[in-house]
Amino acid sequence: STAMNAFTADSMPGALAPMGFFDPLGFAEKADEKTLKRYREAEVTHGRVAMLAALGFLVGEAVEGSSFLFDAQITGPAITHFEQVPDGWDALIITFIGAAEAQRAQIGWVDPADASYDQPGLLRDDYYPGDISFDPLGLKPEDPEELDLMITKELQNGRLAMLAAAGFLAQEAVDGLGIIQHFQVGMIEKAVQL
Repeated sequence: STAMNAFTADSMPGALAPMGFFDPLGFAEKADEKTLKRYREAEVTHGRVAMLAALGFLVGEAVEGSSFLFDAQITGPAITHFEQVPDGWDALIITFIGAAEAQRAQIGWVDPADASYDQPGLLRDDYYPGDISFDPLGLKPEDPEELDLMITKELQNGRLAMLAAAGFLAQEAVDGLGIIQHFQVGMIEKAVQL
């Protein structure tokens, strides 16, 4: 099975032993090829955002108070950082995100004017989910088997990052401590117990 084959639950990359293809609610078996591609596009996109979010939690809290950005005044748990960004910057951030999403939509999606009303979010036939041709370091393998392996690794890392980001969000929301503070508190508690 390679990434360039027909897009079916049996042939798409992302399954690893011992779980294999994990679909406990049977979404894939009920989906046609176009729907399955949309599901995979959503999974890849959410995984990439979650990888950035997990890294952002740790970096944002690690440089807190020492960053040159915003006079080093953004502090506390990462879930509160965005609301501390000075006025005007949030609009700039949202503009950049909107531009990136518009570019991704132009690459992967059929123009809504050309799609049927009952097929919203239709992906182009020649578009592989997640492949927006952004590879400035030239890491994308030419060999289909190596590409499948790389896609599987990205999906697995994205899945783990989605769980990590959700855990970070939940933990910070529960007690108002940052993730790095949790690591520090945990180490102090272990040292006290010794």
